[in-house]
Order: sequence, then C-alpha cells, then structure tokens
Amino acid sequence: MMRKKKRSSVTVDEESALDIPKSKRTKSAGRPSKSSVKESHPDSVFVQLLEESGVTLTPVNTANEIAVDQVIFQKRLQQHLRKNPRFPNIIQEFISGMETYIEDPERFRNCLLPCVPAAQQDNNSGSYQESLVRLLLGIEMLQTLVINTLFEKLPEFMFEGVTEDGLNVPRLIINQLKWLDRIIDCKDLSSKLMEMVSVAPVELQRDIITSLPEILEDSQHADMARELNILLQQNTQLTVPVLDALSSLNLSSALLSEVREAVMRTLSAVQLEDLPVVVKFVLHSISASDANEVVCDLRKKLELEQCVLPAVLQASQSNKKTPGASSCSSGQDSVALILEVIKSAVRFQKTISEAWLKSIENVDEPEDHKVIDLLVLFILHATNANHSRRGAERVLKVKVRKGLIQETLLQKTFKGHAQVMRGYFPSILALAQGLLRSPDCCVVPCGGHMYKQAFTAFDSYCQQEVVGSLVTHACSGVSGEVDVALDLLCELVSQRPAEMSQFTVFVKGILDYMDNLTSQQIRRLFHLLSHLAFGQEQQGGHIQDDMHIVIRKQLSSTVPKYKRIGIIGAVMMVGSMGAFRKKPAGSQGGTLPKEAHRQVMALLELVRSCSESSPEAAALCYDELANLLQTCKLDPLVQAWIGKRVLEDFQEDFVVDLGPEITSSFVFPACVMYHLDEEESQGGIAINILPVMAQDQQHKSDTPQPAGVKRERSVSALCLFSFFRLLRLCEEVQHDGDLEEIDALLGCPLILTDMKVVEKVESLSRTEREFLCSLLFYTINWFREVVNAFCKQKDAEMKMKVVTRIQNITYLQSLLQTCLGATPGYTPPQANFDGDRVEGVVPSSSIPPPKKGNKVGKKRKASVNKNTSADKSELEGAAEAEESQQDHPDKESEKEKEKDTTSGVSLASYWPFFRELDVEVLSVLQCGLLSRTLLDTELHSKIREEVQLGPAELHFLLEDMWRKMDFSLASSPAKKAPFLKSKTDRTLGFAHLQQKNATEIATCCMELLPTLCTHLENCHNHFQTLLTENQGVVDASGVDVKEQQLMSSAYQLLLQVLHTTFSWSGFSGPEHRVLLKKALRVLASRLKEEETDLTLDQLSRHAFQYLQNFKSSLPSLHTALCLTQLLIVLTQFGGSNHRAYREQISSLAKHFLCQEWVTASGERERGNKYNEALQNLLSIYLEHTDDVLKAVEEIAGEGVPELLNAAKDASSRSWPTLNRQTFLVYYKSLMAELERAVRKIPPSKPSDSREVQSEKLLTWNLAVRDIHILINLVKVFDTRPVLTVCLKYGRLFLESFLKLGMPLLDYSFKKHKEDVQSLLKTFQLSTRQLHHMCGHSKIRQDTGLTNHVPALKKSLEQFVYRVKAMLTLNHCQEAFWLGNLKNRDLKGEEILSQRSQVADEQEEESSQVQSNTEESESDERTDQQPEEDVEESNESD
Repeated sequence: MMRKKKRSSVTVDEESALDIPKSKRTKSAGRPSKSSVKESHPDSVFVQLLEESGVTLTPVNTANEIAVDQVIFQKRLQQHLRKNPRFPNIIQEFISGMETYIEDPERFRNCLLPCVPAAQQDNNSGSYQESLVRLLLGIEMLQTLVINTLFEKLPEFMFEGVTEDGLNVPRLIINQLKWLDRIIDCKDLSSKLMEMVSVAPVELQRDIITSLPEILEDSQHADMARELNILLQQNTQLTVPVLDALSSLNLSSALLSEVREAVMRTLSAVQLEDLPVVVKFVLHSISASDANEVVCDLRKKLELEQCVLPAVLQASQSNKKTPGASSCSSGQDSVALILEVIKSAVRFQKTISEAWLKSIENVDEPEDHKVIDLLVLFILHATNANHSRRGAERVLKVKVRKGLIQETLLQKTFKGHAQVMRGYFPSILALAQGLLRSPDCCVVPCGGHMYKQAFTAFDSYCQQEVVGSLVTHACSGVSGEVDVALDLLCELVSQRPAEMSQFTVFVKGILDYMDNLTSQQIRRLFHLLSHLAFGQEQQGGHIQDDMHIVIRKQLSSTVPKYKRIGIIGAVMMVGSMGAFRKKPAGSQGGTLPKEAHRQVMALLELVRSCSESSPEAAALCYDELANLLQTCKLDPLVQAWIGKRVLEDFQEDFVVDLGPEITSSFVFPACVMYHLDEEESQGGIAINILPVMAQDQQHKSDTPQPAGVKRERSVSALCLFSFFRLLRLCEEVQHDGDLEEIDALLGCPLILTDMKVVEKVESLSRTEREFLCSLLFYTINWFREVVNAFCKQKDAEMKMKVVTRIQNITYLQSLLQTCLGATPGYTPPQANFDGDRVEGVVPSSSIPPPKKGNKVGKKRKASVNKNTSADKSELEGAAEAEESQQDHPDKESEKEKEKDTTSGVSLASYWPFFRELDVEVLSVLQCGLLSRTLLDTELHSKIREEVQLGPAELHFLLEDMWRKMDFSLASSPAKKAPFLKSKTDRTLGFAHLQQKNATEIATCCMELLPTLCTHLENCHNHFQTLLTENQGVVDASGVDVKEQQLMSSAYQLLLQVLHTTFSWSGFSGPEHRVLLKKALRVLASRLKEEETDLTLDQLSRHAFQYLQNFKSSLPSLHTALCLTQLLIVLTQFGGSNHRAYREQISSLAKHFLCQEWVTASGERERGNKYNEALQNLLSIYLEHTDDVLKAVEEIAGEGVPELLNAAKDASSRSWPTLNRQTFLVYYKSLMAELERAVRKIPPSKPSDSREVQSEKLLTWNLAVRDIHILINLVKVFDTRPVLTVCLKYGRLFLESFLKLGMPLLDYSFKKHKEDVQSLLKTFQLSTRQLHHMCGHSKIRQDTGLTNHVPALKKSLEQFVYRVKAMLTLNHCQEAFWLGNLKNRDLKGEEILSQRSQVADEQEEESSQVQSNTEESESDERTDQQPEEDVEESNESD
C-alpha cells in the first residue's frame, strides 16, 4: 500500500517533467553496486548538477563531500538550474534523479547526514556542514518538491526502530525541516505534518508534534494550536508532546485560554507521569486576570492523595521488591516534579502565589482541605519572597485556629509524601517553631504535630534538627513554650526510644537551664532523661553516670531550690529504674535484676537521708513518691519496701492510742476532737496534731547542736498530709483500691484543743494566736487529705463520714477566718512543697473584708463532733472567696453595714496554704441524703443518723470545682513572660490537676453535668419558693441571711462552672464535637426527653431554652450576668438562628436591668463588684439590641429624667438599676456604645440613591441627638469621672462624625437642606458645651481632665473648617460666618480672667464682625444666624 501511494504521487508530479528513458528508470530502480556513483548514474542530471555545484556523492557508508561553502553551493545549483535550456522542466528532472538516487536506503540515509568538507577545500570553511537534503531545502525553487519527496519516503521507515548504528531515519527526516530560513508553502507543510500524525505510530507522532514549533512559521501557530487542541482531547497519550508544542507556539490570549480550558477538562484522565507537564502548561499560561479562577480549578482537580500508594502497601511492596515498588517511587517522582513546577511558578509570578493563597483561604470545611494545600503552603514559605512567606504563615495560622487543618491531614501528608517534603524541611521546621511560639493557644498543638510528624517521617539529620529545636524551646524560659516542648520530647521518647537515644546528649543540655523551670517542668525533664538512661531498652545508658552525679549534687545542696530539684529528679529516676518489667532469670520475687534492685534501694535511702533534715524536703519527697505511685507501676519488691517503711514511720510519728487522759502540757489544753466512731472509742487511735506541733516548736527553739553530732530525726506536722497521702496510695496500689487497712483514719479523732478558745482570740498573745492559726491550718489540711483518700469509697457509711469531714472543714474555715482577722501579718505553714515558699501573698488583716455578717464567737448549739451541717456557722468570707478572685486587687473595700460583724478575712488569698483536693472529690456532689443506723452496746436499740450536703458544703465543693475548671479549661493567657513577674505562681496548688489534660477535665465535668443541673434546679426552687412564701419579698423577716448568702453564692458558682466548661476552646475543634453534643444533650434532656439524633443546632437551642427558665429566680445581679454570659456562649453553637438569639439575649439583659436587686438583708446591692457586673450587663444589652441609638435615647431621654425627678436615694422608675450611685456606670456605657455604633455606620458614596442618603442622614440625626442629651447631662452630674468620660468619648464621637458624617452632608446638603441644617444646629449645642468643659478643666487645673483638652480642641477646630468646606462645595460659602466664642464654665458664666482679652479681640475685629454675633462658636462656628443664611442662600439659588 505504501509503495503504490508513493508511485501514484510521483506520477502526478511527472506530468510536467521530461520523458526519461524507461531502461534507465528500470536500471536505477535496482540497488546500486559499491562502485562509484558516476558509474551507477552516468547520465543523471541530479548527480551532474550536484557535482558541478560543489557536492560529490560518495559510495555507501561514506559521507557526501562538499568542496565549496554551503551558500556558494546553493547559489551555483540555483544558477545551473535557471540557466539550463530545459528550465523549468529541468527542476522536475532533477527531483526525479534524486528520487532514483535515494531509492537505496543507505544512500538516502547518507543524504540525511551532514556532509564533510572535501580534502582540497579551504580550511577557512565552517567546521559543521548541513546534510544534502537540508541544503536542497534551502533552495526555494526546490523546497516544495524536496518536502514532497521526503514525505513520500517517510512511510517506508515509519515502523523501523533505531538502526544498528543508532540512527532513527524518521527523526532525521523531521529534523531536516527544522529552522529553515523560509518556507514557501507553510500551510501545505502543516497539513502534511498533521496528516502524517494521523497515521504514524506513537513515537513518530511525538517527534512530529514536538518539532512543530521549530518547523512552522508564526502565521500557522494559531491554526496548528486548534488542531493540536482537538488532537489532545482525542488521544491522551500525546498529552506531553502536544503541551510542549503548545507552550512554544505564539498564541493569542483568547486562544490560549480556550486551549487551557480544554486541558483542564482532560486533567482527570491524564496519566500520572504526564501530570507535571500539564500543570506546567496550565500555570505558565495564566494571566493576571484569570489567575484566581484557574488556580482554584487546578487545586480542586489535583488529587495528590491518589498519586501514591497507602503507607501499608508501600511497606509491603518495598519488602517484597515487586514491580509495584517501582510504580510507587514513580508516583513520588511525579509528585516531586509537580511541586517543582508549582515552586517555579510561584517564585517568578507573584499573581500565581497570591492566587494559591486565596484558593486555600476560601476553603471553609475541614474535609475540603487536601494534601496539596499543605504542600503549597510549604512551597510558598520556602520561596525567598517575603510576601509569600508571610502569607503562608498567616493562612496556616488562620486555618489551624479555625480547626480546618487538622492532625489527620498532617499525618496523611507526611506519611504519603515524606520523600517529597524532605526538600522543604527548613520551611516545615520554621513554621512549626512559629506555631509553637504563638501566644494563641489554639495553634500551638499544630506546631507540636508538625514536629512529631517530621521526626517520624524524615532521616536522622532532620530528627536531630527537630530535637535541637525542641531543646531550644525548652530552654526559652517562656512557660507555655517550655511545657509544650517538654511534652513533645516525652512523647517522642516513649514512642521512639531507639531514635531518641541518638540525641540524648542534646536533651541532657536542658539540665543547664533548670533554674528557669517550674517543678512540673523539672518533673517532665527528669522523666524523659530517666526513661532514656534507665528505661528497659537503656539506649541512652551512656548518661547514667551523669544523671547520678547531677542528682547527688542537687540533693547535697543546702539551697532549698536545688534540693527540691534533686528530690524530684531522684524520684523520677526511681520510677524509671524500678519500673515493673518482664520477670528476668535470677530475680527473686521481683521483676528487677539484683543489681538494678540494689541501685533503686540505694537511691531511695539516699533521698530519705538527704531530706530528713528539712521538714519541707521530707514532705516534698513523700508527695513525689505519691505521685510516682499514682502514675507508674513499680516493681513489687520496691513497692512493698516503700509501703512497709511508710506504714511503720507514720504509725510511729503521728498515730497514738486513745488513753483516759492527756497529761502533757501544751500551749493550749489538749482535747480529743472530731471523733466519728464514738461507739468504738475504747481502744481507738487518734492523730496527735497538737503534741507534734508543740514538739516541733520546741525543736525550733532549741539551741543548734555542734557539728559532727547527728541530730535525731525530728517529726514535723508539715509532713503529716504528704505522709498520709503516700500511705493511702501505697494501700490503694497494694490492695487494688481497697483502704480497709487504714479506714480507721477517716473517723478517728484528732488531739487538738477546745475551739471555744477562738471566742477569746483577741485576748491571746501574738505567739498563741499564730499557734492557733497554724493548728487550724493543719487540721483543715488533714481533713482535706482524708477526703481525698476516701471520696471514691462506695460504702454508704464511708460516704457519710466523708460528707461529715467536709462539714468539719467548712466550720473550721469559719473559725480560721476569725483568727486570721485577729492576727495580721501571719504567714501560714506551707502545704504545697513543689514550689518556692509563698511570700508576700497574704494581705494585711487589719481592714475587714466586705459583708461579714455573723458573729463568730457565738457558741454552737450542737457539739462540734456531731454530724451536723456547718452552714449556720460559716462566715460570709468563704462565700465571698470566689468573688474576690475575680475582682481587681486595687478595688476599694466596701463599707460594713451590719454592726455585729467581727474582724475576718477572705480565705481566697490563703488558697496556696491549703492542700489540693483531687478531682475525684467532686464526685461527693452526687451524694444525696445519707443515713446509717447506730446500735447501742446491747445491739438492739437503733438510732438513725442522717447527713447531707448543706449550703456551706455545696459552696465549698463548687468553689473548688470552679477553680479547677478555670485553671484547666479557661483560655490560657499570652505565654510570653511578663516584664515584672508576679509574686504568686498561677499553677501553685494545682500540681495534681496538671497531671491531667484539658480533655480529661472536660470529660469529668460532663459526667458531673446531670448532678450540677440538679443542684441548679434545687437553687432555683429554693429561691422560687422563698419568693412565693414571702409574696415576692426577698428580705422578708424570718429569712436566714447566712443561708441565703451561701445559696446565692452556690447558684452563681454553678453558672460559672457551666460557663467555663462550655467556653472551653477545645469544643471548637471537631475532635471534641461528640463531647460537646453529649454535654448539650444533658441540658436539653432536662427540659424534655428528646430523640438522640438531634443536630448540634437543635441541641443548643433546647439547652438555651432550659437555662433561660432560671431567669425568674436569680438572687443577685452578678448571678444574672453569669447566666447571660452562659447563654451567649451557647449561642455560638447554634449556627443558623443568630438573629433570634440576639433578640432573646437583648430582652433578657433588659429584663435584668429593669429589675431591682436587693441583698438578703434587705439593702439595695451596691459596691464595686455590683457596678462592674452592671456595666457588663448594660454593654451586653446595647451590643445585642437591634437599634443601639434608640436604646441609648430611651435610657438617656427617659430613665435619667426620672432619676432627676426622684428622691435622693431613689432609682429611675423604668430602669431600677439606674440611681445616683450607678449613674457613672450607665453614662460610661452609653457613651462608649454610642461611639462604637456611629463607627459602624457605613460611609457615604456619591453614587448612593436619595433613599439611602435619607436613611443615613436620619441615623446621624439620631446619633447627634443622643450625644447632645448625654453631653447636656454634665450640667447636672458634674463630677470629675463624668467629665472625664464626656471629654474622652465626645472627642471620639466628633472624630467619627468628621470621618463618616461630613461626607454624607457634602452629598446631601442640596437634597436634604432642612435635615442637614437641623443636624448641625443640634450638634452646635453639643460642641459649645464641650468647649465650656475645656475651659472648666483649665480653670480647675485638673491634669486628669486637661489631658483630654488639646486633642478635643484640635478636633473642634477641624470640624469648623470641615463645615466651611462643605458649604463651599455646595456654593454657599457666604453663609459661613466666623466669630469668637467667650470662655465660659459649666454653668454658662463667663470666665472673668479672660474678659479683657476677649474684649480687645472683639474691638480689633469690629470692622469684620457684627456686634449681635459675639457668641458664634469658635469650635462649631456655624451659629443659628449662619444656618439661616445658608437656608436663604439655597433658596436664592
């Protein structure tokens, strides 16, 4: 078929040619011999003309020779052809001769290869010579015919591969057509090329398509691009050559866009190895106008997750060494090439980098984010352009903060593309560092995930860099940063000990910076170092000696801080060395080898001996061992040794048998107190707190013993609680939580003194009062540890005793408050030993705290050791403890109103001196009414005893719960270290809580949520019943004031606990969405039983309705604020109905503001805390109301006049919370919200319609009227704070009016002349009053006021000229008149000291100023007369 086609074409071409003898044609058709060419073709025109022109055809396997320069050859051949008598037929004869000559494939191949210079040729000729065919193509008269001949010959070699000599004939033929100086018929050539593409095999197709830009002229590029576009859609195998060709063609932007759209449509069908070329073409063909759209589309279609096999398959195939492994690596290579293409594009085209950032930014759902997003962010960060680096950091932080980029996406990216991401490791490290150092706690975990994934996925060099960076974080001195870095290091050590062991030396370097670490951080540091050095694998065993040296050095130090570090480190080493292991050969009873067991025992003895000399050190040692038992499973022998020693020492030091009498003499007479097992009093035991305290005091007063004399081990009451905690945990571990061996300690009595001594505390000496205070602290702390120990016991009798101990605590705290009030300057004994001794946190007790309402010296009717609630005897101070935490330290104390108060203090300041309650203690909240039956000695007479949580106990537990929730779940503050360190550590007293993460605390709170709702409903019912019984009067006679105060405080604490819980930032992440729905379902189910498949929006709506029902029973304004804030938090989870929520919040806040709040004693609520709550509630109302301006006018225009017309101590009728004491609160809130509201008025544009302008003008009229009302109130309420608020917010309002209001007047003056005139007249009165206030401030010489004057004066002056400019713009400049305003005070009276100066100025300007306009304002300057002139001017126009 090919041969016939060739012959037919030649026949067509021969119609105009000379007749050639048939014999010669037949002869030439045969294969030539290896003799000379002349002998083979003696009469060939082709051979003769070539030889005459300078080219000699040589035999096979020898290059043709050229004797002259190429240009001379072409010129000679052209002349020979033209001068030949047979011209133009000689041309066809020449071509026919060429066809005959190249019938032999070897000769044809010879003609396609470069010629060589002849031997006699001048050496000056060029070293490189073109092939004979290419020389002939350069001759215009021969070009078309030669091209036809080549295309006829091409099918003969189409299916031949590379020959033995490495030549590819089809490729040689195509190369002859490249880079020709001129193409005679380019259109015909392009059509022939495309025809050849349609029939050629794939390899030849690729060669032809790739060569098209080098063959065709620019005129054919557009047509060829369309044909290639069609071809691309038909055959995806040709994607790469087609796109290569299209990239090199000169195309118009419209055509390029059309081609690109077609390419994007076929993107999903492109083979993986072709994808980089496609992406390169798309990115390189982008213009600035369509960059965003194209990049967004490209991002959606790039599925890099499908380019690589899952990690499990990768591992299996790499192990089997199957061909799939090579396909996996090719996928990685393709992804790497794609990223290189993107990197090149974003580096050199700013529009593309911005488009990528925008496309990633526009993704709103976590599941829509893809691997390509993270990879592109790393690429952008890796580029040198600052804008790309900053943009990548910003977008990543925003996405992480919103929870859109999560840990799962990071894992997928690192696991699937580790090889590719290795090249961007510096950027990954820099981004992780930035996230970890961020003050925003929401983005910090993502930085930790990036560190972990980088350590897991990359090589040892990268792992070293990761560890080095984490060590740098750990040594930074910034608390939050250090915590996260140490947590990450601990996690890496536990998960990958073998890899981390290589970098043990790096981690050990943190030991040099221990001075800046807290106790919890030191604990983590020694945990990870001990795990590396002494763990079961012991990969880091080479630092064991260093660890021993450090520990011994710290333990032997006399500085308490370093001894504390030594104790913590030694105990953590014991935890690693003595950890439970698989039982090895040669061990006896334990799981440790003999040598390891010996080392552990030696270390324990060393710690014990080094801490005996100091009670604080010994107590810390016991606490650390207790924590170790709680968090680590020790070897049985080690555990048994600790338990035995602790039990023996505790019994010896602190437990005594009950005898008939205590004969020893102490500071106070000894007495057995708080016995819960009186029926078992014979042969019982007691805790000898008072004797130990007396003995300890005596030891301190003894003269120090000479050196070298070993002092006997002293017993200190400081160690009692830590010792008991360790004992309890030893028993729990050894008996699987059963405390039967030590349950006698729960009900056993204490050797104290009769607490009646508190009634005469004022008559005691200073030493006796301090001793009594210490005794109470020790007793309370003992009971707190007892509650910690037995709170998890299930037995009803045990639960009763636990509740009774809590009652004892609340009663003793009331006594302690009285003693502390009488002992100013007293520093309590230390209770938490893992930090520096608390100094300077105890306030002076000389000033009594607010609202202490009960006498303390009054005797209890019931015996102290009876199981009665202490709610009737506890002081208000405990109830106020929580409030004092929220108040600012510089607030002034409120005045006492009741005459029967005694000196007392709030225990909130003494919080660090109490033992920490465990989270498990909160389960006591679930206890209802508990009872037990008592038997007499004959075992038949029964007495039933009942006990339950009273208001005091409920308040005590809720207060502790709120502190824990606030510490663990509240948003952490900025983690940068403050310039001046506070005297108290925020973490003090939360050592046990810090061992649990926020998720565990939130889960614990979820479990208690039904109980909290029950207590909330009980408080609601209590106050609802009280109001019903007393006909709505809270302070009716017969009401127990103390109980009311405790119940009110408990009500508030319950709402605060719920608010803190639901405000937890963890609920914003999808990983805790199930926990959030569970919590909301608890609240929703209290309203009515619902099906379980409700959406988050529905659950939040039902929870909102449930909590809203409590609004009718709230006892105080602060409780009302807590409820409102809780409801606002819940609205964040109801995504769709924001407007309805806003209306309900606004209505609720207004309801509370229009309610009169009185205390249980019948007085109106007042004081700094009340004012602060009122300000917050008023701000919430104004923020959530639909029309702020209307609300401000309602309060200022109606409520304040009612207040002015009321009696001195009365309130406004429509706003009962508005009185003369709270006017400043209202005034400040109204001014602030008014100024904030006008800033939100949209700016005006000339293109606004008349209706829009009218609406905005009406809004500004309302705002100006409101500010006028508020400024005029200064005439009545002229106190300094009110003036300060007016000056500050008056200036801000004026500035907003200049920026947003005056442009509106410019555009609206002619259309709404009367409205503009009215607005300026009203505003003029306000600015005049502001001017008077400036004069008043200067006369008073009050720097607090005069500081606001210069800025206000400047704004007033700007306003004058801005009004003038507005009039000039509207061609009414003659209506503007400028005069001088006299300085007056707030009453409007002229300031006399400046009368003469003003008079002189008026005389100088008498020729320009009319006498009847002296008071035209210099700040407003457009008095009523000028306004009238403006109106007349417009009418004349």
